[in-house]
Amino acid sequence: MITFLLIVLALFVGVLVSLEVGWRLRTRKLATETEHSEAGLSALDGAVFGLMGLLIAFTFSGAASRFEARRGLIVQETNAIGTAYLRVDLLPAAAQPALREDFRNYVDARIEFYKKLADDPAAAKAALARAVGLQGKIWSEAVAACASLSSNAVTSLVISSLNEMIDITTTRAMAMETHPPVVIYLALGVLVLASALLAGYGMAKSRKREWTHTLVYAFVLAFAVYLILDIEYPRIGLVRIDRADHILVEQRESMK
Repeated sequence: MITFLLIVLALFVGVLVSLEVGWRLRTRKLATETEHSEAGLSALDGAVFGLMGLLIAFTFSGAASRFEARRGLIVQETNAIGTAYLRVDLLPAAAQPALREDFRNYVDARIEFYKKLADDPAAAKAALARAVGLQGKIWSEAVAACASLSSNAVTSLVISSLNEMIDITTTRAMAMETHPPVVIYLALGVLVLASALLAGYGMAKSRKREWTHTLVYAFVLAFAVYLILDIEYPRIGLVRIDRADHILVEQRESMK
């Protein structure tokens, strides 16, 4: 989060500097300008501001859709774990206690992974390694138990639910790593600064600095970029997806 705040602060300062540079450039030319000096410039200004608005809308919409997709994956994983845990009842009674204990440890490891992901990457990595190890153990125990039953129907139900439970972890891992290319953010920053330069250039015609408008303009643009970053990385900033993890915690509490 500190990194995001530093980026946004730098952008805020950059917008103010660009506004000032644009204002000074125009001030030097005012004495020699004629009534036709601005011919065609409004179209160019509109193109830059329009492109900036389009890129902000594009990146915000993409971040919001990925946020919803990640939240949906939490529900999918919880459902997959719950289904696989219930189907343990179909296995021989002798195999059930060990499997249920491994399931509980597995869910604990998954919860620990997401809880430590932002604050303690080393602990998160260790929790992920435990979860992967438990996946293999649960799979081996379930396959052995199914073999002892010699029932294709039970095997199909149990194995398919375990497959889904394991596969969703890969899907969630990929979803966490899915972000727009860095060049998109660089382009957004360049357009924000370019629009500030043009805005300062246009404001200079009044020969008076409007500090209220200047500060509000810089704040709004910086805040818009911060909001995009915050939603794009929902386990770091103010917009937190980990509030949805409670359903996984509730699933763990139900696994007696």
